Amino acid sequence: MKGLFIISGLGVLAMLAEIFKFKKLLYPLVLIGVIVAYVANFMEWNHNMDIPMFANMMRFDNVALAFSGVILITAFFWFILANDFIKQDHVTDYFALVLFALVGAIMLTGFSNMTTLFLGIEILSIPMYVLAASSKRDLASNEAGFKYLIMGSFASGFLLFGIALIYGTTGSFDLMSIRSFISQSQGSLPVFFYAGVLMILVAMLFKVSAAPFHFWAPDVYEGSPTVITALMSTIVKTAAFAAFMRLFLVVFGGVNETWSMVLAVVIALSLIISNITAASQQSVKRMLAYSSISHAAFMLMAILANQRGMTSVSAILYYSLAYSVGSIAAFTILYNVSKAKNSLQIESFNGLAKRHPFLAACMLVAMLSLAGIPITAGFFAKYFIFSVLIATSFKWLIILAILTSAVGVYYYFKIVIAMYFKQEESEDEVIVETSHVLLLVATTIFTFALGIVPGYVIEIFS
Repeated sequence: MKGLFIISGLGVLAMLAEIFKFKKLLYPLVLIGVIVAYVANFMEWNHNMDIPMFANMMRFDNVALAFSGVILITAFFWFILANDFIKQDHVTDYFALVLFALVGAIMLTGFSNMTTLFLGIEILSIPMYVLAASSKRDLASNEAGFKYLIMGSFASGFLLFGIALIYGTTGSFDLMSIRSFISQSQGSLPVFFYAGVLMILVAMLFKVSAAPFHFWAPDVYEGSPTVITALMSTIVKTAAFAAFMRLFLVVFGGVNETWSMVLAVVIALSLIISNITAASQQSVKRMLAYSSISHAAFMLMAILANQRGMTSVSAILYYSLAYSVGSIAAFTILYNVSKAKNSLQIESFNGLAKRHPFLAACMLVAMLSLAGIPITAGFFAKYFIFSVLIATSFKWLIILAILTSAVGVYYYFKIVIAMYFKQEESEDEVIVETSHVLLLVATTIFTFALGIVPGYVIEIFS
């Protein structure tokens, strides 16, 4: 709860920095503020705090605090990555937009009312539309922002229509009241209630860019500035899955027969379309966009499993942390390489191991983790998802996931082959800031640490 207030205060502070002339102090203040917010979150563990001034429409239980912690850790890493980019122009605008997007992300981890769900999504999304189009002189960035806005608006329309149908049935926006109404109805719910559930499902699938609602993601990811793409693929996705999980594991778990088969088909489509399409990409950023759809499918498997207790929640938490750390490392290296080579193509990584072995080694670890190779965090992330799903009737999805993951290994290793086995065509030197070096060291250690002792995260709710 206090973490939400601290990040909100930092957003207001960022807006005041231009007026009161302390822009240069803003970056260290934000980094310190994110650390303080994380510590405040940690201090609230096991307290299950409501926010009474918001009519208890938000509740920060351990699940909310855990996902907020993942978001804040990722945000700290992201601010280190983005320092060089943000310093270029409009410093206070970037900080304010990102911080308020963080406010929306944290709201999505702890909402207990459909109203705060919608507010959290919009507070997160609106700054992201602006950030996607923030390179004003880049036509691709303008196009990305426009596509993101249009598709996000469609998703919000589906969400609101679904919420209206749920309210029409239950007479409440409160999550626990809706859950109680479902359990007491004993299967006698009207048809339009199930239509509302499916509309909310469609809206959330848009937000996590699962197929066939993924068409906006590759263009938006590719057109947006690289550091903004890193923000979308980590913090935004983690927040969206925290909300998705709370809705379909907690609230609509009692009517899972309505949405489970639909979700299974979506997962299968996401695995097939994303991996096959990613294998044909030459742009690293576009390849990572398609791979993010595949990773979304894995996290959806834990929701589909609908396991009682905290098994599914722990699997999603671990996966989101492992994926976020690996993605931050990959986008940090891509940002530095593309800045030096002026290219986002796989060929820009040719010969990187000879000219900059440190960057190549860190990229290798990131690719191994995203591909799910032992002993990285990505391997255990997929293992825990499979262990949750194996007890269900959807075992066929595990076979499909393994087969499509083999395709994933192919396109991740295209970058590895370029770095270690191909000759560099240009002599452009890749210069890496000290802060980025430290960030890559931290993410690489983090990736191995999560892979060596995964139990510390997976048993967090036990």
